[in-house]
Amino acid sequence: MNKIITTQEAQTISKNIKAKNKTIVLTGGCFDILHIGHIKLLEESKKQGNYLFVLLENDASVKKLKGNNRPINSQLERAKVLEAISYIDYIIILPDMNTNKDWDELILKLNPSIITTTKGNPQAIHNKRQAMLVNAKIVFVDNIENKSTTRLAKIISENFK
Repeated sequence: MNKIITTQEAQTISKNIKAKNKTIVLTGGCFDILHIGHIKLLEESKKQGNYLFVLLENDASVKKLKGNNRPINSQLERAKVLEAISYIDYIIILPDMNTNKDWDELILKLNPSIITTTKGNPQAIHNKRQAMLVNAKIVFVDNIENKSTTRLAKIISENFK
């Protein structure tokens, strides 16, 4: 089974899963350098339902969010790393998502039962809006302090010049 899918493929798969009365859990992010905080988010997300869909930001979005030196790994490389995690069911390769409307349309098509994010995520306001659109439950996963790709990238950069 190919876990790395397009948004179109995800829509079809989602409809089939929903027809079987199974729950879809949706989470997302950059997942540039995978670390324990990511693993905790993904593990906790999977515990919430039957199928875990991971939205994977494209390279242009990561650059906008994180700065010119990011991403460190391309979207396809990041997807391949996520694909190795057994409890992730699908990794959705995101195209450019420029507006709230783009995001909302995608969420409506996927129709998840649960949306997960980390506590303190500045994007959570959007997750809440999207959850309301599809009558999904939103679940907040605790952050692991001092664990972030941005922090790791800085440490690596400072120590391996």
